[in-house]
Amino acid sequence: MSYAEEREQNIARNKALLDRLGINPLRPKCEPKENLRKKVTVKKRKSPLPESDEIEEPPKKASRIVDDSNEPGGARRSSRLAGKTVDYKQEQDRGVPETITFERSQKLKVGQVKSKRTYDPHMYGHIPDVEVGTWWATREDCSNASVHGPWVSGIAPGPQGAYSIALSGGYDDDVDEGYAFTFTGSGGRDLKGTKTAPKNLRTAPQSSDQTFEDRNNAALQRSVDTQKPVRVIRGFKGKARSKYAPSEGYRYDGLYLVKKAWIEKGLNKGSFLVCKFAFVRMPGQEDIPVNDSGDDESDE
Repeated sequence: MSYAEEREQNIARNKALLDRLGINPLRPKCEPKENLRKKVTVKKRKSPLPESDEIEEPPKKASRIVDDSNEPGGARRSSRLAGKTVDYKQEQDRGVPETITFERSQKLKVGQVKSKRTYDPHMYGHIPDVEVGTWWATREDCSNASVHGPWVSGIAPGPQGAYSIALSGGYDDDVDEGYAFTFTGSGGRDLKGTKTAPKNLRTAPQSSDQTFEDRNNAALQRSVDTQKPVRVIRGFKGKARSKYAPSEGYRYDGLYLVKKAWIEKGLNKGSFLVCKFAFVRMPGQEDIPVNDSGDDESDE
């Protein structure tokens, strides 16, 4: 069987699975269209025209006040201290610097960037003040909003299941029907890369089996048992295969439940195993907008 034939077979099987999970009642009869965002062009400021032809002179610096009361050879004193008695020895004594202890070093490390987050992303359910449909330009922005903490990883694991996932591109046989989708787990790739392509983060080909021992996959498997809601952000990379992906950036599409977890032979050259998951959106949330060029992608 060719790669294309195997892919079509897997897609048909995944679609049938999502249909059995009962997603049709969740999908609205009229799906809203995506609001495209215009790129803001920064205009250069024009210098204001002078009201007259006269050239305005720059402000003159205030002349320095010389204190004649200083004795010859004494310490120099600034004009602001003129007429005052100053204990220079006391001013020079600024105290002994605080000892660098372990506790103090933990407060601020070298190169550490202060978090811009208002809320802790390690919570289940919606993040306060973040509405479904909120859009961000980058994964970093999603992380700062606490919706999906990791900048690179697609899964944010927690003790009772995953807190959130990033749905962006995915594997070739994954299906995204908006209100339900299949999702492939993590692991099975050599992230160290090769001599010719070092550190090819998460773009290396599958080189081993995925397992539920992986902490990310284990978290999603726990989500099936606990039925804790998982936050889902969709990224623009999925636009080629799903009309529900945003045209650009990343969008928060609400809470989903992981209904099923299983392992199957992956769509890769080595036939390595992959962990698969089926998500279904929780009812009572804002409808998911569709992109203009994605009317038929989900039907391929």
